Amino acid sequence: MLYTVLADLVMLCHLAFVLFVIGGGLLVVKWRKIAWIHLPAAVWGAVIEFTGWICPLTPVENWLRVRGGEPGYEQDFLSRYLLSLLYPAGLTSDTQYIFGIVVLVVNAFMYGWLGLRARTMRQHPAK
Repeated sequence: MLYTVLADLVMLCHLAFVLFVIGGGLLVVKWRKIAWIHLPAAVWGAVIEFTGWICPLTPVENWLRVRGGEPGYEQDFLSRYLLSLLYPAGLTSDTQYIFGIVVLVVNAFMYGWLGLRARTMRQHPAK
C-alpha cells in the first residue's frame, strides 16, 4: 500500500510538472524570479517531447507500482482521471512532436507578452 501511495504521489508530481511546463509562464507575471525555474523546465519538457525520451518520473512511478504489487495501471481514481493526461492512448512520436511545439509556442507567447508589458511599463511609468 505504501508503494502505491508513493506511486500516486509521483504521478501527481509528474502532472504538476507538466502543468508547470505548459503554463508556468503565467506565474512569472506575478513572481518574475520563477522564470529561472520555469524556463529550464519548459526546455526540458520540449526536449522530452521532441526526442521521445522518457521522463525520469515515469520509471520511478512504474517501479513503485510494481513494488506495491500492481501489475500495471489499474483503473483506480487517480489512474482513471490523471494517468490519461500524462500517458494518452495512442501516443505517437508525431503527437509528441506536436506537444513539444505547443509547449514552445505557449511559452513563447507568454514570455513575449511579459517582455512587451515590461517594455511598456519602462517607457510609460506610472506616476
